[in-house]
Amino acid sequence: MAGTEGMVARPVRARALSALEPLSLAAVPLAMAACAILGVEASAGLTMLVLVLCLTLFLAGYEASRPTLRQLVPTAVLAATAAAGRVLFAPFPDVKPVSAIAIVAGAALGRREGFMVGALAALASNAFFGQGAWTPWQMYAWGLVGYLAGALFERGMLGRRGALYAFGFASALLYGLLLNGWYVLGFVRPLTWEGTLAAFAAGLPLDLVHGASTVAFLLAVWLPWGRSIRRVVAKYGL
Repeated sequence: MAGTEGMVARPVRARALSALEPLSLAAVPLAMAACAILGVEASAGLTMLVLVLCLTLFLAGYEASRPTLRQLVPTAVLAATAAAGRVLFAPFPDVKPVSAIAIVAGAALGRREGFMVGALAALASNAFFGQGAWTPWQMYAWGLVGYLAGALFERGMLGRRGALYAFGFASALLYGLLLNGWYVLGFVRPLTWEGTLAAFAAGLPLDLVHGASTVAFLLAVWLPWGRSIRRVVAKYGL
């Protein structure tokens, strides 16, 4: 009986955690906005707490879904490829393939896998670049890019090339918005509109390079990689 109850409880837990995913992902930017508007002194610590809870819930939900080895392999391979690509392009500031690969993963494998590819790529590549307080933010930001790509693709909103490339460019700006927002909340004192705008303006050229490179990587990998991944998904029933 105990074993049967455990088998029943696992799907219920997985469904509950899956339902919480969108709420937990939305909680991070909402917490950032609330701390900025209210002028909370401990904004860096509070937003980090919300972020860690979000990542914990997401990873717990992924674990509760009990993915098979066949399901894990494409996700792991894409995450490793994205991490290696980030390291390979390290000499070129903000030319990163991570966003593009997370988008391909989300579209081909699903929103949850897209998140995992982006998050794991950030964590793995920071073994080279250095781990720090920025790592969870990069995991969240790149994971969110993959998750949104999966959600939009499911609704047929990325079927056209123009929409896909526009999202690729916008995803890099979203990544920059989140990372710059973390910097502003944690290090800009006093927190003023002038200081905030100056910080975002300083990061904008790099975000634009990131956006242009994301589009370039999508141009290179979207068709061949997407076709190969879908073939693997169909062949092995993933």
